[in-house]
Order: sequence, then C-alpha cells, then structure tokens
Amino acid sequence: MNFTPDISHYSSCSIAAYSTYEHLSLLKTLGKPEGSLPLDIVYESILGLILGLLGASLNAPPLKDITWASEMKKRTIDGMDSRLGFAHYKSRGKFLFASSHDGKT
Repeated sequence: MNFTPDISHYSSCSIAAYSTYEHLSLLKTLGKPEGSLPLDIVYESILGLILGLLGASLNAPPLKDITWASEMKKRTIDGMDSRLGFAHYKSRGKFLFASSHDGKT
C-alpha cells in the first residue's frame, strides 16, 4: 500500500485551510470581508482534492464481482430454494399490533 498520496493530501489540505484562514483574517482586519481567494490557495485546494482521490483509488481493495453467476458459485440451488412456501404472521400480529391500553405491559 502506498500512503504517500494520503500524506500529501492531508498536508496540502491543511496548508490550504490554514492559508484560507489567514487570508480571511487579513481581509477582516482590513475591513473588506468580501474578497476572492488568491489563486495559490485555490490551486492548493485543487491539488489536495486530486491527491485525495488518487490516494483513495490506490488504497482501495479490488472490486468484487456482483453478478448472479458469481453469487451462485458460493451457494447451492437447495440453499436458495429451501424457504417456506408461505409465511404466516398471525401469531406475531397480536404482539406487534397490540395497543398500549390493553392492560399488558
């Protein structure tokens, strides 16, 4: 596993967040709360996003096959067709739908 993109992502995002905080603090002290971010902070943020995506892609486990054929390789037809024909919920209904004022707790 290669953790270099993850470390670079965290450091780049941290630096971009700190630079943004410092820039906005400077704008606030100058009395100009409306202002755009400098391009270097925007570039740092985009670089952090790209490195984060790269690190997540490189460290992800391989994808599993999720087709019906691959599922049936793990199971048998007897295991899939062993369910009951009908399910009866009458016995559970009195507990599920009993009102609280029936005198039972």
